[in-house]
Amino acid sequence: MTPLRLCQCCTLIVAMLAALPGAAQWKAWDYELDQEKKPWTELQTRLPPHPKPDNLLPFDLGSNTANRYFVDAASVSVGEDDVVRYTLVVKSGGGATNVSFEGIRCKTREYRIYAFGHADGQWSRARNPGWREIRGREINGYHFALRHDYFCWTSSRTSTLPLKVILNNLKYGPERPPSE
Repeated sequence: MTPLRLCQCCTLIVAMLAALPGAAQWKAWDYELDQEKKPWTELQTRLPPHPKPDNLLPFDLGSNTANRYFVDAASVSVGEDDVVRYTLVVKSGGGATNVSFEGIRCKTREYRIYAFGHADGQWSRARNPGWREIRGREINGYHFALRHDYFCWTSSRTSTLPLKVILNNLKYGPERPPSE
């Protein structure tokens, strides 16, 4: 090989190596384009009727609290936006009752309170209705319990269960995957 020929080969090899990152970028761009990623948008929802005592399903937090927790079975829904919406009723040991309409996103481990119920059956919108992170089991950590034990699927709990399974979990206790 002559020195000129070697330089041409080196130039060709360098050019091919330089093109590899660009090819990878194009491949990634094509893949992302094909995936049709759309930003998540929350569906608008209507407030449910005030809960009736016959529809209340108790659920266990497994914590030391005098409060009792219930979900209104008639209010539970799974939206096309993968938000589980439900009416929560908390009865304190002292006799007070709190009612709220809420949502949980399994994928992002977040909850949102939409409205609070009043004794007269009316609702008032929550003042800070934004999405909040669900943290680990805290005292009265009912959002964690609902997400982990009743509403969400897989070991990472990031997939929403079908409505029928959610209602069965609330009625008969959470179904545990074999690995747990």
